[in-house]
Amino acid sequence: MDCIFCKIVEGTIPSKKVLENEHVVAFHDIQPAAPVHVLVIPKKHIASMNDVGQDDWGLMGEVLRAAQQVAQETGIAESGYRLVNNCGAEGGQVVYHLHVHVMGGEKLGPLNSK
Repeated sequence: MDCIFCKIVEGTIPSKKVLENEHVVAFHDIQPAAPVHVLVIPKKHIASMNDVGQDDWGLMGEVLRAAQQVAQETGIAESGYRLVNNCGAEGGQVVYHLHVHVMGGEKLGPLNSK
């Protein structure tokens, strides 16, 4: 498997980590769309939300718990932040390893609603 996020989990590709535990890794996005832009990924490879299995829902809770902790640790919890998960090509997913974007640090505009 040639997954860039799996390589970050393995430590073969460096990242600027915000937090790590036995279930997840959170690191700064290399192309930030906000002053604070951190990705939270499960250590287990799951390609997208469509691939979350019955046994993975506890892990998804860990991803959301980590996102909350990232917001607190980066100082955006009180002012507000956005969580985004892109799923599939038309949903904007580029890396096929499930991840949640934690974005904040400024007033974020509305999402594009064509």
